[in-house]
Order: sequence, then structure tokens, then C-alpha cells
Amino acid sequence: MVHGPHPSNPEFVFDTAAGRYVLLVFLPLDEDARRPVLMELAARQRLFDGRHAAAFAVARDPQTIASAKDMLGLRWFLDADGAISRRYEVAGPADGDRPVALLLDPSLRILAVEPAARLSVVLDRLEQSPPPGEHAGVPLHAPVLICPRIFEPELCRDLIAQHEAGGGQFTGVMRDKGGRTVMVMDDLKKRRDVLIENPDLKAAIRERLEQRVFPLIERAMVARMTRIERYLVSCYDAADEAVFHAHRDNTTLGTAHRAFACSINLNDDFEGGDLRFTEFGPATYRPPVGGGIAFSCSLMHEATRVTRGRRYAFLPFFYDEAGAAVRAAYEAGLAED
Repeated sequence: MVHGPHPSNPEFVFDTAAGRYVLLVFLPLDEDARRPVLMELAARQRLFDGRHAAAFAVARDPQTIASAKDMLGLRWFLDADGAISRRYEVAGPADGDRPVALLLDPSLRILAVEPAARLSVVLDRLEQSPPPGEHAGVPLHAPVLICPRIFEPELCRDLIAQHEAGGGQFTGVMRDKGGRTVMVMDDLKKRRDVLIENPDLKAAIRERLEQRVFPLIERAMVARMTRIERYLVSCYDAADEAVFHAHRDNTTLGTAHRAFACSINLNDDFEGGDLRFTEFGPATYRPPVGGGIAFSCSLMHEATRVTRGRRYAFLPFFYDEAGAAVRAAYEAGLAED
């Protein structure tokens, strides 16, 4: 995973660009060589609409970014120390500057690589590419597991009542700051959450998850889950324009232990609010009431905006004993600090 300084986000995570074609251009250090590359990008900037394709330019100095920062659809990484260039093996102490243009498919796999001077060849291929959801040539299906009949209707109603009684609070997303994971409020997510604290209710929920979800994950995903993180009821309310944009669930120090997420719908009288796994096309997924979708926390996913009513969902994470050791090590480090 590549992180880099971005004008709008000093810790931009590049893999969040998945779900569309991505052009990544490492610009030449030499100004005379750089100028025609920027001109070619400017001439075809209509390609970078953010839906079909996104374009990123990697510059080694802020002056280059300042001179072309207003180019439509082009995003920038400042790579002053060459760390990003070395990560992509296009620069290093021995081989110096090797400017290249890479075209990546919606799952961030390389489709084409050319010297930056031959950027037009890469852009020709991008222009001829099918819609992102059709890039494989066959229909794509996200590697998710539909798990029906986890919660009975009575339990679904009880959990909704728990949320309505508590009212719910807006919660943020997890970010690493200074060696620890903290909650940050931003526009990526908008929903109201309530934690279940009643030990009897938690025991009833755990029994159902262990008996009705864990065996399916072990059978289908060859992964034996033993732990549950959080007993959380969420509400995506159309009145709040509730949404959770594309993200992954295990990318911070404090969430690295997570193996699987599970999204269990508690009602169905709403519109929108379905799950989408953008690396695998535009299809959306909605489990039945009382049923859930289990999926790897490494998959990029989003909960689409709720446009009518309220979507109530129970949203646990699962992990195993190896994950428990990872979590314990992180928490021990916090205690030492």
C-alpha cells in the first residue's frame, strides 16, 4: 500500500483509488523532458472524469505541482525524497531517474507500462478500455458470503429498539496518528451508532454468530474465526444523508487484527444503503432481514447513501487467535507509551 503527500490529504492512501482505471505518471526530473508529458496529459484530461479513470502525477518538487495544479482531473503526489518512486522501482541510488507511465485496472493490477515519453501509447489504451465494471471481459462477482437467517425477527426488532432508545451518536473513521489509531470525524462516513452493553443480549448474539456465521466462513473462506470485536447497532438515516464511502477495515495499527466484517440487516423498509465492492464492479449487495454479508476486511467496500427511510444494521468484526496476538501487541505498545 502506498501512502503519499497529496495537496488535499497529507496521508493519502493510494489504494482507495481502486474501482476505476488509474493512470500513474512518474514525471521526469528534467524540465525539458517533463514539459511534453504535461502537455499530453492536458490534451487528454477529459479522460480523467473520476468514474471511468483517475490520473495521478508523481513530482519530485513542489514547483512542478504549483505550475500545473489546476489541470482538470489530475491529482498529485509530492515525492521529494523519492520514496514513492523507489517503491515502484522507477528511481533509486544506482539507476537514477526513470520516468514511466503505468495504467492500472480497477483492481490496481498493471495493464500497461511505458516510458513517460510514450505516454500517448498508454492513453490510447485507456481510451479504448471498456467500462471499469467490464474490464475482465466477463461479469465480476465480489468474493463475499451471503449468510441468511442469522438473527430471528424478534432479535432484529429488539436491536432496533436498543438503537432507538439510545439515540445513537455519529462516529468517525480510524486513522493512525503518532503511532496510535484514533477516531477522526470526516465526510467519508455518516451514520449513528449504539454499542450493546447488556451481557445477556451480547451472549445471545455471540451464540448466533458462532453457530450460524463462523462455520460458513470456515467452510467457504477456509478461515476459522474465534473472536468478535464490538456489538454495534448502526443506523443509516436518509434524513442524515447517511453513507459510508469506499474504505477498507484493517488498514490502521489498531485495526490490523480484523479478518472479516459482517453486515447484518435488521430491516428492509429503506432505499439505498446497499453494499458495493468497487474493485469488483458496480453491482450492489443486500442481505435479507436477519441475514448478513461476510467479507474480508481487506476488500474495499462502501455502504451507498440511504435515500429513503432508515437502514438498521448490526456490524461486528471477526478475527482469530493470530489476530488476537496482533491486537494484544498493539495494546501493549499503547500501555508502554
